[in-house]
Amino acid sequence: MANVTFKNNPVTLLGKEVAIGDIAPDFTVLANDLSPVTLADSKGKIRLISVIPSIDTGVCSTQTRKFNEGASSLGDDVQLLTISVDLPFAQAKWCAAEGLKNVQTLSDHRDLSFGEAYGVVIKELRLLARSVFIIDKDDKVTYVEYVGEGTDHPDYEKAIEAVKQLMK
Repeated sequence: MANVTFKNNPVTLLGKEVAIGDIAPDFTVLANDLSPVTLADSKGKIRLISVIPSIDTGVCSTQTRKFNEGASSLGDDVQLLTISVDLPFAQAKWCAAEGLKNVQTLSDHRDLSFGEAYGVVIKELRLLARSVFIIDKDDKVTYVEYVGEGTDHPDYEKAIEAVKQLMK
């Protein structure tokens, strides 16, 4: 498993770690209107999945905005999903306040389905570890970043470049 810390304290990640080349595990999370969303709902698109501990924190807010900005120029073949354990209502309120249109915020609070399938549930905090996954149109994982320190930023440029490589 990935070695991850949160505020410099080691944490335990639950679930199965995902690697490049794996077939992306399915999951069920909740949209802001409480409807279920699965990986299959975006089949045929390149998926950039941005995972954050909580949308109301500085790094998570920045991560969501940066990926929203980066994805806005990638076109309709790319689906940006931001997943956290925040309640769907809180996610919707944050997006409305920020004026973000290209990001789909999804909540894993109910079942931790995504978190367990991708190995990002922080056992000690019941939050998701900061991470980024890129899944191609055929559901193959092509990029993975488990951020080593939960309060650090992911490599935004590297992730967006990995999406662009799939678009060629």
